[in-house]
Amino acid sequence: MANLKSKEGGKIMAKKIKKVKAKVKKVKTKPKKVVRSGGARKPKKNEVALLKQQMAKLRRESNAKEAEMNRLREEVEYKNRQLASKDVDMETYKKATEEKIFQLEAKVKELEGKIGGSSLTL
Repeated sequence: MANLKSKEGGKIMAKKIKKVKAKVKKVKTKPKKVVRSGGARKPKKNEVALLKQQMAKLRRESNAKEAEMNRLREEVEYKNRQLASKDVDMETYKKATEEKIFQLEAKVKELEGKIGGSSLTL
């Protein structure tokens, strides 16, 4: 009886092993689909090269624009210094002119006084 049980147990085990092996074969033969997040695909080599060229072009353009901005900024600073210098010159000229006008007005009054006083004595 023990021998019968061991034979039946062996047959049952053999059946279970076959079932497991069949499941393993099914799992091995069915490739799993890889789902990428966001539906992104791997770019091709020529696309990568094209993107690198575009990036390089954009960098060159950006550097050129930055250089132009720096040049214009320096030009504006230079012109501002020139204007400040002109403002100082104009202010100096204005003060000198006002002083001359004041002196001339004083001389005119003095001469008018002389003329007015001398005409009375005639």
